[in-house]
Amino acid sequence: MIVLQTMAVAFAMFSALPVPQFTWNSKNMRYALCAFPLIGGIIGALWSLCGALPLPDMIRVGGFCLIPVLVTGGIHLDGYADTCDALSSYGDREKKLEILKDPHCGAFAVIRLCSYFLAYFALCTCVSFTPRVGVLWVLALVLERALSGLAVASFPMAKNTGLAHTFATAADKTVVRRVLAVLAAVLCVGMAALGGWALVLAALAVLWRYHAVSRKQFGGITGDLAGWFLQKAELWMLAALCACQWGGLL
Repeated sequence: MIVLQTMAVAFAMFSALPVPQFTWNSKNMRYALCAFPLIGGIIGALWSLCGALPLPDMIRVGGFCLIPVLVTGGIHLDGYADTCDALSSYGDREKKLEILKDPHCGAFAVIRLCSYFLAYFALCTCVSFTPRVGVLWVLALVLERALSGLAVASFPMAKNTGLAHTFATAADKTVVRRVLAVLAAVLCVGMAALGGWALVLAALAVLWRYHAVSRKQFGGITGDLAGWFLQKAELWMLAALCACQWGGLL
């Protein structure tokens, strides 16, 4: 029952999928970050189904773009938008953290979101779907969430409030770090074996950038920054996927 509750907590927080509702407590939140990558598997499976169906090209590409948003409810995009606003302010650390808490959407957030979806849509039009590509993208979406959960359990927090702090505090960090580190390593090996080594490099490069930006600009990570990382990792891995196909590696 605790396992099911743990999964339900992760899905209730990080997706828009209907799941049984439980009261969050120290038991079912302890390993919730370990269940977070499962959402990536569901998104990848739906993405692959969309690619395999005999749909018109534009409908298929639209599905590629919208499936992650529909499954997650846009929670990570919200963090991406807030972080873009904060980084574009060029204010001090306190100013940036204040912007992250502001529920309003600034001009730079709108600009960056429009640019993001344009780039994402353009890259999706370049994807030539095959079963191998489908499996690789499922692994990629699981990997980015494994790395995100690993970061929450490992990186310093920018503040002692917020959802990232709540999950980090409730987690058994030692176990979570070990589980997600092993999972990430296995996924990296699997993706490289499928010819997706460029996607692995892209994800790790964005993770390094995430760590550097969060510490320098914010003094640590927040839930919004975690969303920023996830969206950046997904876009750059998609670009790497297209590059691999253009280069004849996939």
